[in-house]
Amino acid sequence: MNAPETFSPAPLPAALLDSLRAEFAERCSTALAVREQYGRDESVFDVPPPQAVVFAESEVEVARVVALCAEHRVPVIPYGAGSSLEGHLLAVHGGISLDVSRMNKILRVDAEDLTVTVQPGVTRKALNEALKHEGLFFPIDPGADASLGGMAATRASGTNAVRYGTMRENVLALRFVSASGEVVRCGSRARKSSAGYDLTRLVIGSEGTLGVITELTVKVHPLPEAVSAAVCFFPSIDAAVRTAMQIIQIGVPIARCELLDANAIKAVNAHDKLGLKEAPMLLMEFHGSEAGVAEQAAVVQDVAADHGGEAFEWATTPEARTRLWTARHHAYLSGLQMRPGCRAVTTDTCVPISRLAENINASIAEVEAAGLPYFIVGHVGDGNFHMAYLLDPIDPEELATAERLSAQMVARAIALEGTCTGEHGIGLHKQGFLLDETGSEAVALMRAVKQALDPLGVLNPGKIFATE
Repeated sequence: MNAPETFSPAPLPAALLDSLRAEFAERCSTALAVREQYGRDESVFDVPPPQAVVFAESEVEVARVVALCAEHRVPVIPYGAGSSLEGHLLAVHGGISLDVSRMNKILRVDAEDLTVTVQPGVTRKALNEALKHEGLFFPIDPGADASLGGMAATRASGTNAVRYGTMRENVLALRFVSASGEVVRCGSRARKSSAGYDLTRLVIGSEGTLGVITELTVKVHPLPEAVSAAVCFFPSIDAAVRTAMQIIQIGVPIARCELLDANAIKAVNAHDKLGLKEAPMLLMEFHGSEAGVAEQAAVVQDVAADHGGEAFEWATTPEARTRLWTARHHAYLSGLQMRPGCRAVTTDTCVPISRLAENINASIAEVEAAGLPYFIVGHVGDGNFHMAYLLDPIDPEELATAERLSAQMVARAIALEGTCTGEHGIGLHKQGFLLDETGSEAVALMRAVKQALDPLGVLNPGKIFATE
């Protein structure tokens, strides 16, 4: 892995610290223990922590922090739940970590319009707990209990994307603080608009480099009349992936279609005591009417059988479904426990569904030839999968091997007309791959947008593309 570009920043200006302490009191911290907490995420990067942490509780406070930092040309790094995997929240240029997790109010539920407006610190689980009393749910499920502000900033998707789309399709409107400290609103509660540039989509996926999100209006959906989950085991990864491909290609409106390889099953069995067969598995979920769900499930069971699928098991009660999906969401942490003390280099790619088997099979052959422990989980219904390489964090050879394998996997995905990241984002880790995927002309345009909206470079500098 190439080390991220880091700097030895000058001490924070005394005038800036004095202003922050005067306005935020104990909600402005320079304690090392606090700063170190905000200087790590789920990536393997080790960089110095931010120079201070500020806890904002309102849009006005976010605007004030950004304006002060712009005045003193000090970086601001937005922070939500801290669950990113690509170094998005690391203070590679020093500066202030701006925690918005206390901005966690659900501001408005419009059940008739199927929209809800929230502050950025609201997590997906908290939102769905509140919405269930209205007979509604928010479908984007990246696994971690991420905040909606962070999910929008990284254009998250997850297990339900095959049916309900990603954050890009589900965010209708935003409020955000610009690099100069001004509050900007874009979008509306209407389902479509052709009014000017689509600033909402520009901010979604910008990883905190163009603005700090302070409010979101998102689509929600009625809770389905019937929900059924099923697991099916296969003789090989190839058989499982080809089953998922055929399910999508024949038009079954499956809500979730997740792949876990045998290594991932072994890990979740140990962690959650599930007793599942340790073989490649598809974990699927069907939403709709009672008759519709039964029809979808019957078709999928026939497709699976054609590819050697067996031990089809149903989970129709909420308790049984929750048990299975909890295990899927625990797969990452369960996998880490299979090699105590390890860290994971986790790479995701997304390719056209017809090329998915080719991409996964080649990636498995490469990692097994290298002898590095690994596991695979994937949202295979939309061509996206995650490879986690488990390595000894103090062994440079293992780290180099993991990075080589990751680079080969990403290069192959791009060659197959896919993308270097389906949902993790670019952050620090995939800046070179972004250039490979889009070309220098597109990256130059992205830099021009960044320069136009953040001419002083104060918003999460060093992410998406290295500072020139």
